[in-house]
Amino acid sequence: MKKKILINILAVCILAGVLLFLQELFMPKYMSEIPEGNLIEEYYKEIKKHDIIFIGDCEVFSNISPITLWEKYGITSYIRASAQQLIWQSYYLLEETLKYEKPKVVVYNVLAMKYNEPQKEAYNRLTLDGMKLSAQKIKAIKASMTEGEDFITYIFPLLRYHSRWNDIKAEDFKYLFGKDKVSHNGYLMRIDVKPAGYIPKGRILADYSFGENSYYYLDKMTKLCKENGIELILIKSPSVYPYWYPEWDRQMVEYAEKNDLTYINFLELADEMGIDYENDTFDGGLHMNLSGAEKFTSYFGEILSRDFNLPDHRNEEEYQKIWQEKVDFYYAMKADQERELNKYGYLKSYGAVAQTIDDD
Repeated sequence: MKKKILINILAVCILAGVLLFLQELFMPKYMSEIPEGNLIEEYYKEIKKHDIIFIGDCEVFSNISPITLWEKYGITSYIRASAQQLIWQSYYLLEETLKYEKPKVVVYNVLAMKYNEPQKEAYNRLTLDGMKLSAQKIKAIKASMTEGEDFITYIFPLLRYHSRWNDIKAEDFKYLFGKDKVSHNGYLMRIDVKPAGYIPKGRILADYSFGENSYYYLDKMTKLCKENGIELILIKSPSVYPYWYPEWDRQMVEYAEKNDLTYINFLELADEMGIDYENDTFDGGLHMNLSGAEKFTSYFGEILSRDFNLPDHRNEEEYQKIWQEKVDFYYAMKADQERELNKYGYLKSYGAVAQTIDDD
């Protein structure tokens, strides 16, 4: 009888091991294409002592450089952003982050206020698949699912990706049990240049009001930060597209005044920051390249350092070794991207050809 029980237990363990192996094999690795798919999960490997947590969409992970904040101001920060990150996803990511650490400041980019309901599964996956299983992940899944999606496939991704048989590549085996780091504390570096050129005005909308659901989660974010003694800063990153309407901006100004928050529209400060949309963007104005990100971060960093009493950790021994390794990795990647750009004319190893699903 005992022998039979042991055999059954062993069989279950073997089956579970096989299923786990297959799940890890079939899960997209996002290394050669769409590297932003790795951003959320990289946080869990991080030493979690950050003065600032940034949350939001691609206008955060492409436009802000935590390494620049460290080098210029000694501020420690991490970006928990992802492509088309919806505000309820931002909220639950923040709620989860506060289980690991308590930053002094949280910065939220407000572009996603324009989305009042779930959008696309492909973008959901870039955020939700990388989250560890938790109450926050479950709530984020339920808030994000579009029509036709199955909740269970987010908990057991093998059910969603089992049909990737024909898409399996060498990198699926190479990164089966671990991936190379792709970001710099959540910042996704790109040094290439694609000028913004002509930027069309936004189309006329029937209603410019942000939706009830968006405000519901912004209220929750505001309350969560106040309950934890965290300064919440709302920003509009200096990307010129998607179009940011004056009517949207006024709503954010009014919300910040009503809730005693800081709101900064950096689009209006582009000239003051020295941002040149002919040279400081890699995709026609949607996102900053390294040059633009460093200009924006340097300017924002001065505000953060001056107005929010953030400490300078550069002379503190416990931080120096950790951040020097990050700085070295940053400049090594910059040099490698320069080498690829000179050799191929584009960034062959950095998702430059097929980085986005479509416009964020």
